[in-house]
Amino acid sequence: MVSCSPRTVEKYVQAAYEPNISPDYSRLFIPPNIAPLNFRILEKGRAYRVNIHSTRGQAIDIYSKSGQIRIPLRKWRILLNANKGHEIFFDVYINDPNQGWRRFQPITNTIAPEDIDEVVVYRFMKPIYNWWKDIRIYQRNLAGYHESLIMHGRSFGEGCLNCHSFVGNAPDSMTIGLRSAAYGSHTLLARNGSVRKIGAKWGYTAWHPSGRLAVYSLNKVRQFFHAGGMEVRDVVDLDSALACYHVESQKVVCPPALSDKARLETYPTWSPDGRYLYFCSAPILWEDRDAVPPQNYDKLRYDLCRIAYDVDTDKWGTAETVLSAEETGLSIMLPRVSPDGRFLLFCMCRYGCFPVYQLSSDLYLMELSTGQYHKLEINSRYSESWHSWSSNSRWIAFSSKRQGGSFTRTYFSYVDNTGTVHKPFILPQKDPTYYDSLLETYSVPELVKGSIKVSQSSLGRAARSEPSITVDVPITGASPKAGQSEPWQERE
Repeated sequence: MVSCSPRTVEKYVQAAYEPNISPDYSRLFIPPNIAPLNFRILEKGRAYRVNIHSTRGQAIDIYSKSGQIRIPLRKWRILLNANKGHEIFFDVYINDPNQGWRRFQPITNTIAPEDIDEVVVYRFMKPIYNWWKDIRIYQRNLAGYHESLIMHGRSFGEGCLNCHSFVGNAPDSMTIGLRSAAYGSHTLLARNGSVRKIGAKWGYTAWHPSGRLAVYSLNKVRQFFHAGGMEVRDVVDLDSALACYHVESQKVVCPPALSDKARLETYPTWSPDGRYLYFCSAPILWEDRDAVPPQNYDKLRYDLCRIAYDVDTDKWGTAETVLSAEETGLSIMLPRVSPDGRFLLFCMCRYGCFPVYQLSSDLYLMELSTGQYHKLEINSRYSESWHSWSSNSRWIAFSSKRQGGSFTRTYFSYVDNTGTVHKPFILPQKDPTYYDSLLETYSVPELVKGSIKVSQSSLGRAARSEPSITVDVPITGASPKAGQSEPWQERE
């Protein structure tokens, strides 16, 4: 028997392994401003103690009869702030009626030197293909558990809220796509506390770092189903193009290189200096742009492309291929450039444009100075999809179905100075059993530096109003015609 500090246990037997806990918060790099990593000890016992300590500051001692470990927020913040760049240890003790107290090998994590952005914004919905009610966009303060509603679909006739986007990681400019049988398909533009409704449906959106223009996709999206398999849902873009909206003039243009009628263009993203627009492009493999699924849909693979742009002269360059599907043998999706300009994070899957429904979808990282890329070790056997960067380029948020393949959850990973992406951890919750029974999905996690100030009521009123900004999209094809209803389909 070994003596122990009176803050924990007086006598114990030393175990040779770490305790089994859920969620898996072990061997991580964690932000110094993250909420407490509450967890549940899965080892059997009648009493539990956890002592959390690091190099500096007062240790945190927690006693539990259930095995649920809930860490005091204030003490946690003090301990993390005092130990940036140092390891933090979780000493776990379990009382067993037959063996008395056992002490397990310590759970060890590292407190990174750099913070993560203060807020993550995400869509929250049921993973049912024909259920568009009760869709919400939330913001969550990552230093604690406070969550607030940005917008709910019930504010405009149980409509659908599409992807939200920001200028860089700033919270004061945001767009939200709307789809509603009662109010039509439009886009909300919230800037500096005011909200306007644009009379056009924006798809995937990328704001220029200057905030002077946004490039968005026009997508003729259709959902279809496979006869069997773990994931029977699938999505295809029958037609797509990219359009450019200029804020000051309220004009939309479609540069020819971004709206080729023989190709599909989607998933725009800017380099942080605003000199290049990255996007995904694939040849259209079918003649009938209404058949679902279209011919050769499972052979469709997207290239990663980019095009130069000068914001002062409003001149576009010539599109070039950065990474071809022919080289990778996979479809390239969702490029996002780190704010420091060093890395490009993207997905690749077997085919198509919608990685959340592809078990084969994995995350890859490219070093832009060399063009070299590699598959990240943090991938699971299930789909990894939508991702975003923290403003300091040290953290990524991404969507993953690694908890069994059905429900999308939000995970975070540390990216160190060498470009190594470390073991991910799930968004912490106050209740450590929260994810065990959650039947909704988190999607489109976007990291921003502060909270969204525009009110729910302002967004709702704008969604129900007539558009205050009228635009003419200079192409048809992927753009829905006025008065034409769209198939009501929901996607993660």
